[in-house]
Amino acid sequence: MIILIFWAISASAQFPVLSIGDQLPKSEKMDCATSNKNANIDELKGENGTLVIFSCNTCPFVVAWEDRFPIVDKIAKENKVNMVLVNSNYNNRKGVDSFDEMKAHAQKNNYKWPYLIDNESELANAFGAQTTPHVFLFDKNNKLVYKGAIDDNHKDLKQVNEFYLKDALNSLGQRKEISNKETRNLGCGIKRKTS
Repeated sequence: MIILIFWAISASAQFPVLSIGDQLPKSEKMDCATSNKNANIDELKGENGTLVIFSCNTCPFVVAWEDRFPIVDKIAKENKVNMVLVNSNYNNRKGVDSFDEMKAHAQKNNYKWPYLIDNESELANAFGAQTTPHVFLFDKNNKLVYKGAIDDNHKDLKQVNEFYLKDALNSLGQRKEISNKETRNLGCGIKRKTS
């Protein structure tokens, strides 16, 4: 346990998380598990911005929150924001987070949004993404306006009191100030490539 805590602290120190107001990092083109195309994040931007969620196939937190993905995608589209999932789990590439497994997972769960493979965790490192899931919302000028969690209850949609991401997306779409710009992300540590 102590080793895992040390690793998490060292990874977060090595790859600091983007701050509110920071610009969307540049990215290389990545293969997409939901289409035969490859793209970088900037090419997938909506009229009002881009929602990037670091995700994976098997983390219990992702699986628990996955019923929110279609809801979030719908709210994002209503506010002219495009949603993109990114899998940065380099150390699981030969197993549960291989590209073939990503394709199967996307098909099984009827993903209607891009699910990109960050082959060597470069995007996760540029964002300072820590967990799956970890949410980053950028406005039309590629400025970070919200980061953190989807909502306050990963276990049960019916028990959600604060749907942080929904509120942020609606505020962005209505050109209002986002009241809660940063929340605590909760999930599995990203199995990134660190060297």
